[in-house]
Amino acid sequence: MIVRGQWIETLMGFVVLALAAAFLIYVVRVGGFEGVRRGYEVSARFGDVGSLAPGATVSVAGVKIGTVSRVSLDPKTYLAQVDLAIDPEIKLPADSSAKITSDSLLGGVHVALAAGGSPEDLKPGGEIENTQGAIDLFGLIGQVVRPQPSADPATED
Repeated sequence: MIVRGQWIETLMGFVVLALAAAFLIYVVRVGGFEGVRRGYEVSARFGDVGSLAPGATVSVAGVKIGTVSRVSLDPKTYLAQVDLAIDPEIKLPADSSAKITSDSLLGGVHVALAAGGSPEDLKPGGEIENTQGAIDLFGLIGQVVRPQPSADPATED
């Protein structure tokens, strides 16, 4: 026979499990979980990736076409190597370009691709040559608000 206190604990356990399952279903539906469909890999090198991390969105014209699969440092060039997993249905022209853009001042960053005009497609394992790294918005604002003093002696009093 189950004691009344144990019955309540068992019921609460089931309620917690049901809520966890409901939350998981919500996250999968709202988050647009796409399963194991990875696509093909291409890479790009950037001078600065800001806060870009694996899992970030890769888009063309604002439409998600893939994700960032890896961010690492190339030990020879000291550039950030970014590997992108692109939807297999999307064929990018070989002369496409990539830039790291911010969603908002406080938001995350993503990789925005611009399709080029080449008749040849970017092959799996290929590299996007034309890139633009992340822009430090707070650094730019700081330069406008507090400009550096001039080093030109002719302008001094």
